[in-house]
Amino acid sequence: MASPITTYGNPVLRQKAKPVAEVTDELRALADRMLGLMYSAEGIGLAAEQIGRTEALFVLDVPARADQDEQGRPLNPGVK
Repeated sequence: MASPITTYGNPVLRQKAKPVAEVTDELRALADRMLGLMYSAEGIGLAAEQIGRTEALFVLDVPARADQDEQGRPLNPGVK
């Protein structure tokens, strides 16, 4: 990935995110790149600010195993 994850202390993390007025192909491509970076870092979420961008964009992918206790039982059995 070309964009490293920005860490605590970087001024871009203090900037207010700019609202997204329209979902464009460029924004979709950014989201795809963010997902790739998030997966390579073994994360479950990533904000655009974390890669030095200011768009109000966040990607999230919570694995099903995150809703299980140590024995594999669902923590929220009624939620699908």
